[in-house]
Amino acid sequence: MTSSKTSLRGMALLNDGEVNHGTGFSLEQRRELGLEGLIPPHVETLDRQVERSLHHIEIKPDDLERYIYLNSLVDRNETLFYKVLRSDPARFVPIIYAPTLARACKLFSHIYRRPRGMYITLDMKGRVAEVLRNWPEEDVRTICVTTGGRILGLGDIGVNGMGIPIGKLQLYTVCGSVPPHSLLPIQLDIGTTNAALRADPLYLGLRREPPPLEELDEFVEEFVQAVQEVFPGCCLHFEDWKGTDALRYLAKYRDRVLCYNDDIQGTGAVTLAGLITALRTKKEKLSDQTYLFLGAGSSGLGTAEILVSAMKIEGLSDQEACDRITLMDVNGLLETSRTDLLSEQKRFAKTAAPTKDLLATIKRVKPTVLLGVSTCGGAFNETVIREMAALNERPIIFSLSLPQTNAECTAEQAYKWSDGRALFAGGIQFPNTELDGKTFYPGQANNFYIFPGLGLAVYATRPHLITDELIIESAKALADQVDEVALERGRLFPPQTDIIDVSMTSAVRLAEFIFDKGMGQVDRPKDIRAWIESIAYEPHY
Repeated sequence: MTSSKTSLRGMALLNDGEVNHGTGFSLEQRRELGLEGLIPPHVETLDRQVERSLHHIEIKPDDLERYIYLNSLVDRNETLFYKVLRSDPARFVPIIYAPTLARACKLFSHIYRRPRGMYITLDMKGRVAEVLRNWPEEDVRTICVTTGGRILGLGDIGVNGMGIPIGKLQLYTVCGSVPPHSLLPIQLDIGTTNAALRADPLYLGLRREPPPLEELDEFVEEFVQAVQEVFPGCCLHFEDWKGTDALRYLAKYRDRVLCYNDDIQGTGAVTLAGLITALRTKKEKLSDQTYLFLGAGSSGLGTAEILVSAMKIEGLSDQEACDRITLMDVNGLLETSRTDLLSEQKRFAKTAAPTKDLLATIKRVKPTVLLGVSTCGGAFNETVIREMAALNERPIIFSLSLPQTNAECTAEQAYKWSDGRALFAGGIQFPNTELDGKTFYPGQANNFYIFPGLGLAVYATRPHLITDELIIESAKALADQVDEVALERGRLFPPQTDIIDVSMTSAVRLAEFIFDKGMGQVDRPKDIRAWIESIAYEPHY
């Protein structure tokens, strides 16, 4: 039991998911804590409770009902919840996060049961620190915060986006062993542009349009400063903000406070890891490649910037690295005559004729790497893939948009249209593909390969900032865990079944990096792995 809740007894104890063991309380505990008669008499092990929970999950009709069951389970018995999920992360991550979470977020206000995390609204402006102090845990190390402005391809869904920080932080614990008491999901409710939600009688958020930019900036600034005051040293994980807001706030705060944006930096890191692995097959360097992005929002720009930093480490200048990257968005090629480009996009703009023709751009640029972050389903059609295969013996094709309906191509299409030569990764986990008697094992460029291990390292070492160097190191730490056997089978990422061990290994390596760079605010232990394992979360009574 946490020290703040050791005084709980009887029904109050059974109704608190953080400390309730249910039928797992021993006979002695039942007598001491006033639980006799309140629960069935048989004392069960945690493993037996897991068995019962798995049975409940199995008989649910679909993954949305499994999501609802699991979120009621964490309310009843947090330890059991994490024991269940950690028993098979590859099975349960798609239920508590994408793709099921997209459905859950659309229905969030309709399936709401009880609060998890905090809701900070514009109406609280001027007293955000006071409201944050209502949270019962003082030692908060990571806050995942969203405005709901751009959720999993669903657009602006306002307070319904709260499912994202809840699910994201659960993955910190499931995959990264970060203690759950140190994690706080927050919804910054600034209103929503979604008129249908504002008209929904069951919608739980503010029924107003988002504020003007100046007012939003003042509110976010107050929130960031309030977090520093109430939870000193806490890492702010920005998640699923509107693209322009995501870019602006990361640029504003990354050198001021400990913060991280998973849509920008996490996507960049996991994509970089997949590219490093793919290039091991080709025995080439990042700086040898020519990159073409379809999509130039926060994910595309974040990945492009990480690639620039990584190529500079290999010896290129900033301009030389930028020259190797071409981006297209819904309005076509990022080129110098356009007047609608963001400042972050302008540095990648090319001196070239305007065009919206992806195939023509491929023929002109001759990319070795084609990356899709556009949410434009089917954009990598047969003609596009065959052109990439004609230009490259082993074309690298990453179709990263979510959900599957938004994917630029499927794994099967990439393999089939390249005659089995593509090095492919998807934003979702596509099934294995059989082609001419050979089995291909597509990888999933899922950010959960990055942020749980990074989160555990940050939790342990307490650095002042998260630098691009650290993000690149997280990509290298992941790529190095793909062995030669997996590489021969076309795997660009470790098996998802190994995610707990993968995250731990990454966390140890990142902690070493943080200490080597003098970034940590704790003393360096003699055995970093043993130290991290000793503070990592393990669900048990």
